[in-house]
Amino acid sequence: MSSAGIPTLEQRLQARERPSGRKPVMFQKWRDLLFLHWEWGTEEIQATLPPGLSVDLFEGKAYLGVVPFFMKDIRPVWCPAVPGISSFLEMNLRTYVLDQNGVPGVWFYSLDANQWLAVRIARKFFHLPYFDARMKASRGPEGMIHYRCTRSSEQEDREDRFSYSGGDEIGEAAPGSLEFFLLERYRLYSWNAHRKELLTGQVHHVPYPMCQPQVPEWSNQVIQLDGFALPNGDPDHIAMSRGVDVDIFPIQKAEPK
Repeated sequence: MSSAGIPTLEQRLQARERPSGRKPVMFQKWRDLLFLHWEWGTEEIQATLPPGLSVDLFEGKAYLGVVPFFMKDIRPVWCPAVPGISSFLEMNLRTYVLDQNGVPGVWFYSLDANQWLAVRIARKFFHLPYFDARMKASRGPEGMIHYRCTRSSEQEDREDRFSYSGGDEIGEAAPGSLEFFLLERYRLYSWNAHRKELLTGQVHHVPYPMCQPQVPEWSNQVIQLDGFALPNGDPDHIAMSRGVDVDIFPIQKAEPK
């Protein structure tokens, strides 16, 4: 750990190593992920975090991210994927955090999904803020994805709309780059409100293979829906990946300092 309590690049690289001596509880495939990020006020984000977490910064800047994508073949390790249940759409609003030991990860403000069972399981066993949503996606003849999301509790005029596609492959994020900071995250944090405990879970996958994003349409309604003001302008950073296969490890209580 650096003297300021910020992870070194070596420690950030270590975070994506497969957990030693532990077995995954679930397999997932994340496909066609669009990453839209806005720079955000550090103090405003810090005020929304639970005890034990602090804002992670890149060159002194905090970020909010909107990430729509496709969940494919979601299944526990002991069960095959089930048609009609195991694949669905998901969109999250997130920021980037450190725990009391300086371990970097993701804090989710919301995860919208159009699979009823997945929402209930994630809320109960992972204590993640999943929400039911009306979602649909289609692909045009040239591969353009048209993606729509409206949280079930909201009116149609609160719909998030995205049109995007991937161009040339550009490889994985360079260590130390902004793309690396935003995309290469292998730990999530959640809050057990009943026990007032900070929880954490690890995932493992190869580094995101990025492609050149083409995004003629994007939306940010979910940012306001989750309690923030709407950004004044375009995203400060846009990235896309065609996807990774993911191992999910058990959720557990975060280690104290």
